[in-house]
Amino acid sequence: MRTNLSKGKLIKWNDERGFGFIQAIDSSQEVFLHIYELKDATRRPQVDDTIYYYVVAEKDGKRRANNAFILGARKKPALSSRSLISMATSPFLIQKILLLSILPLLCSIHFFATIRNPLPLVLYPIMSVFTYALYADDKSRANRGKWRISEQNLHLWELAGGWLGGFAGQQILRHKNKKKSYQIKFWTIVIIHQAGCLCCLLLVR
Repeated sequence: MRTNLSKGKLIKWNDERGFGFIQAIDSSQEVFLHIYELKDATRRPQVDDTIYYYVVAEKDGKRRANNAFILGARKKPALSSRSLISMATSPFLIQKILLLSILPLLCSIHFFATIRNPLPLVLYPIMSVFTYALYADDKSRANRGKWRISEQNLHLWELAGGWLGGFAGQQILRHKNKKKSYQIKFWTIVIIHQAGCLCCLLLVR
């Protein structure tokens, strides 16, 4: 029979065999914990970790932990579809995307009006959608512990015109938005595109 969520401290742990014992906060009885019962852990358990768990009573009177997690070492839950939609339609995010897209849009319209070439008008939307899809795929792979899409590959598609989709992916999916080295390269790509669009507006007649 499973009880309410309990809290305890890990007092013994055999990492090689993958089990240990929790000392409950409100009880002197030790609770058995197996590594398979730890959910969404970002690391292996260590002695003195605070563990949250459900207690399952065995027929012999012993107790074991079920659906446990380590305080401070638990993966963030995946965003729900409703949360993603809410973030994607956030007025503040829409304003930032519109602000970043002003120069590329003006440049694309100007390029089409002067040279009759619609490539920029088509390139930016297609590459942005594709790059956003890459971000979503990489985020999914990270959550499942699968082989990741390389940062170099993501930057390549951003440089090819998908940086706006990359920005949307960072904000909506909360992916690659806190890694400083990645952000430096990303915003360098954005500046290159913005500068190129400005030059296009000034020089193409």
